[in-house]
Amino acid sequence: MIKSLIINTIPRYRALLCTSICFFAFFFAFSLPGHSNAAINFDRLLSLAAQQYGARGQQNITDLRSLLSQLQGATDQEKLNRINMFVNQKIRIFGNDIDIWGQSDYWATPLESLGREAGDCEDFSIAKYMFLRELGISNDKLRLTYVRAQIGGPNSRIFQAHMVLSYYETPNAEPLILDNLISDIRGASRRTDLKPIFGFNSNGLWVGSSSSSRGDSSTHLSRWRDLLERARNEGIE
Repeated sequence: MIKSLIINTIPRYRALLCTSICFFAFFFAFSLPGHSNAAINFDRLLSLAAQQYGARGQQNITDLRSLLSQLQGATDQEKLNRINMFVNQKIRIFGNDIDIWGQSDYWATPLESLGREAGDCEDFSIAKYMFLRELGISNDKLRLTYVRAQIGGPNSRIFQAHMVLSYYETPNAEPLILDNLISDIRGASRRTDLKPIFGFNSNGLWVGSSSSSRGDSSTHLSRWRDLLERARNEGIE
């Protein structure tokens, strides 16, 4: 955790803390592994959900399959709205990794998040990213974005690390922000409580609100690679 991001905090906001911002210190190291269009093996995913999370977890995966089927051929806007709502509703518990997974920083796969119905901001954003990729939205339009979030209103001095998913209709467009803290999707200009630090996808790294990628970033998140491998083993290619 970059503690300097938090000017002040109070206990009722601690569940909102996203510990992975500490990655930024060592983000520039290796190469970020690619992630092509997702391909979900629902037979495997449903079997694992039943084994590990019981009937409720299996039902969440069944609901996911139904939703993705319904959204085939839908507009990007409809896909964004429905996936944002689905993930925000299905992951009912917003908490810290240490409480959910017993680890200080853990990136959950969509199966794990939907199975436990719990996660932190990264887990919400990762699930939305993977489901939208499954629906055919270009990787160039999506970025997992770390932000500095102002909590408690415009006069608050409480700031903390947070992750959202950003959607860019074009490279220079104002991004739409998919967030678990609010239910609706808003343009970045309406989210004055969020200050972008950096965003990434498998194509590169963007610092702040820049529209120019650093290219094939000489970057690597070990948790990103581990996440993709675990998701692949569960049925999300």
